Amino acid sequence: MLEKFVKQTEFTSQQDFIENYKIDVPENFNFAYDIVDEWATKNPEKRALIWTNDKGDEKELNFAELKELSDKTASFFQSQGIGKGDMVMLILKRNIEFWYSIIALHKIGAIAIPATHLLTDKDIVYRANAASIKAIVASNDENLIEHIDKSMDRSPSIDLRIITSDPVPSGWISFWDGINNAAPFVKPEHVNTNDDIMILYFTSGTTGQPKMVIHDFKYPLGHITTAKYWHNLNENSIHLTVADTGWAKAVWGKLYGQWIVGATIFVYDFEGRFIPENMLEMLSKYKVTSFCAPPTIYRFLILEDLNKYDLSTLEYCTTAGEALNPSVFESFYEKTGIKMKEAFGQTETSPTIITFPWIEPKPGSMGVPNPLYKMDLLAHDGRSAEDGEQGEIVFCTDEGRPLSLFMGYYRDEELTESVYSNNVYHTGDLAWRDEDGYYWFVGRTDDVIKSSGYRIGPFEVESAVMTHPAVVECAVTGVPDEIRGQVIKATIVLSADYKDKAGDDLAKEIQNHVKNVTAPYKYPRVIEFVDELPKTISGKIRRVEIRKGGNENNLTME
Repeated sequence: MLEKFVKQTEFTSQQDFIENYKIDVPENFNFAYDIVDEWATKNPEKRALIWTNDKGDEKELNFAELKELSDKTASFFQSQGIGKGDMVMLILKRNIEFWYSIIALHKIGAIAIPATHLLTDKDIVYRANAASIKAIVASNDENLIEHIDKSMDRSPSIDLRIITSDPVPSGWISFWDGINNAAPFVKPEHVNTNDDIMILYFTSGTTGQPKMVIHDFKYPLGHITTAKYWHNLNENSIHLTVADTGWAKAVWGKLYGQWIVGATIFVYDFEGRFIPENMLEMLSKYKVTSFCAPPTIYRFLILEDLNKYDLSTLEYCTTAGEALNPSVFESFYEKTGIKMKEAFGQTETSPTIITFPWIEPKPGSMGVPNPLYKMDLLAHDGRSAEDGEQGEIVFCTDEGRPLSLFMGYYRDEELTESVYSNNVYHTGDLAWRDEDGYYWFVGRTDDVIKSSGYRIGPFEVESAVMTHPAVVECAVTGVPDEIRGQVIKATIVLSADYKDKAGDDLAKEIQNHVKNVTAPYKYPRVIEFVDELPKTISGKIRRVEIRKGGNENNLTME
């Protein structure tokens, strides 16, 4: 399937990739018809999906079965009045119905809005009214259903509530009754153009209300790069990305690029907290060949005895979602012999900086630019940053809009223009480039600390703090200081073995440790020990909340 869109599929160097990588975009591309249904025609028995959960249930689907089920789902949605351009929120965790539903929505030209099951009624009301959501498809989670029901009197656009399992609450429609009674699917006469809205994501809201990021029907094609040239997949691969379907990372690793390449997607649907032993058992039992997870997951895995699990089929590991601390990279490599490949991207893009298979990873570096994007680093005075100098990551579209760059923020032209105007998209993320062309994450522009004339990125300090054995999690922010402008504050969650040692002596020990592993001026002058860090529902640290918080527990050493 890949050869339909990429003439040269294999590359030996970054220069070869830059010069020869090109994706051909067909007219009126639709992932559901041009990939899923095409596989069903070309190779119907080809395995598409392995799904299992923590209760022992298991299901395998080939592409013929996936086509049949998505057709039935599309017909069911049509029978409920859902059609082209309608907004449908999918709150389906890692349930298998997510794949039927999102493909079905693509088939009828409706707009999919994946969302997390952690939303409250207030969150649902905001989203429903902001996007004029017509229908919600949800898994049978008691708390979730209660929040959705409580939101209804303040969400006038919602006509339909569809639930995927019994019992069916009052006012709801059964997904599976609808599927089983669906009439034969009839493809609409005109489903989409390439420039129609296909998917909408609400961002995490780390600094304010979530933004509505919209992508067009070409968006999946940009994820060829994700699957083939970051995850390093082929038709024999079994790939597991650890992500809830409510977040954009799920379609990075659980849908588009993987099936264009022809890999099998593996899904482990678990409830509650992440249990490292269970994940390792899944990797072993199902002979997963490629694994992608945020650094936090790897931090848990390296604490386990990996020798207890057969990871002999695991060939390739990737990471994104937050910056990778070099200590985690080194420990995982030592235990597995696998060098994690990092990448950087946003909900507004596909991966834009990648550690490609043909380049040697540098622990902590994001990699090198994706040639589909024309990238620059802008210094604070507006010029292109030099090697070793911090700058904001921007993408220039004067030579054409790259695949998978967002269309804008839905219904907010002013917000869109604040970050994307004059053919330049400002990511708001800072990085620096080394002499070999690798890029290193610094932090958000709003998070940079200006102290005594230095511009200090929080991540480089967090990486240093995290190498101390007492530290489980850390968030670095700046606090006002009359002399220095700002000083560095580290808000730290301690490991269980060190919780009773929180105090001046441990704070001093951590400060001295940081002075020894990075430039001394970067050490945190203020340390606060806390039980947990404030986070968004997607798990991202809310530094803005830390900056607003009080300092009654702070230990100011110098």
